[in-house]
Amino acid sequence: MKTRFLLSCLASIACVVGLGASAAAAPVAPRVIIVAGWENGADTGDAPGEYQNWVERAHLTRQIPVRGVKEPILRANDSGVYGLVLRSGAAELMALALDPAFDLRKTYWIFTGISGVNPNVASVGSVAWARWVVDGDALRELDDRSIPKDWPYGLYAIGADRPNTLPKDPNHYGSVTDVAQLTRAYPLNQGLARWAYALSKDVPLADDPGVARRRAAWPGSSPASKPPAVLMGETLGALRYWHGKARNDWAEDWVRLWTRARGVFVMTNEESQTNQKTMRLLARWGYVDPARIMVLRSGSNPSMPPPGVPLTRSMGDEGPGQNLAFDNNERAGAPVVAELVRHWDRYRDHVPTAP
Repeated sequence: MKTRFLLSCLASIACVVGLGASAAAAPVAPRVIIVAGWENGADTGDAPGEYQNWVERAHLTRQIPVRGVKEPILRANDSGVYGLVLRSGAAELMALALDPAFDLRKTYWIFTGISGVNPNVASVGSVAWARWVVDGDALRELDDRSIPKDWPYGLYAIGADRPNTLPKDPNHYGSVTDVAQLTRAYPLNQGLARWAYALSKDVPLADDPGVARRRAAWPGSSPASKPPAVLMGETLGALRYWHGKARNDWAEDWVRLWTRARGVFVMTNEESQTNQKTMRLLARWGYVDPARIMVLRSGSNPSMPPPGVPLTRSMGDEGPGQNLAFDNNERAGAPVVAELVRHWDRYRDHVPTAP
């Protein structure tokens, strides 16, 4: 009798312990994750990078560990808003998604950061919601000094025979059977992007006297001469840091080519394409919902110099534009985060859209 009683007690205890362990292991489901590419120094209290304004203004005071990552990359507030800084790149996106402590299937993502801005479309300090992220890495390249005379530049699609044409034979890649699989343009949820733009388009943006003085170098008819604004437009990601009118022409053409003339090149940076490749893989595996991904980039410097300024002098000269871009990125994105959190009962199961 005593033995049966003891076994019964032990079974009950095991059951309770098991239930407690299951409850403790219930994954956290962030409502929104704001993704930044890098940060200067500390996350708070010093000169800002892409992350700090979000951390401070969204009160992301709690640091959350991510399994397998040795440095702090994740913060949160009590409203379900998280901030993720990719200190070591897209591998940390993968680590977060594969950590069983998190359930990201209902999470909205805002990939943020600063970029070179196309002066033919917008000015430094402007912010753009993307409809596509276009990959500028996978291409063929010939030295521009040795290209055929009727070519605009020596960059063109793999499998094509000249610039500004799509590949005719998809099997040029070996395992590809449909030319659509060769796309260099990763589509985002355009209805969601339009919804986000509608919430943020009238947000008061900051300006800077130093940036305003630099705008005066552009002709008055140029968009680069105007104050910062919120707009919609595409992000081109390329690992190489390019600059100048010749490459700006290529970027405009490349975005137009791969979006079938529906996209407009506005922002360029070095990581958006890598991040979206990772997110597309995670979506295919069922860890994230691709319909909930947004990309919000802000311009810190023009992607080509104003008239009369040498290329070598303007290359990488971001000056006061960086801080303005950090500031306006958060200003434009904040209303979208606030709306998602405020009406989470609506947006948890129904992704918002706009015509």
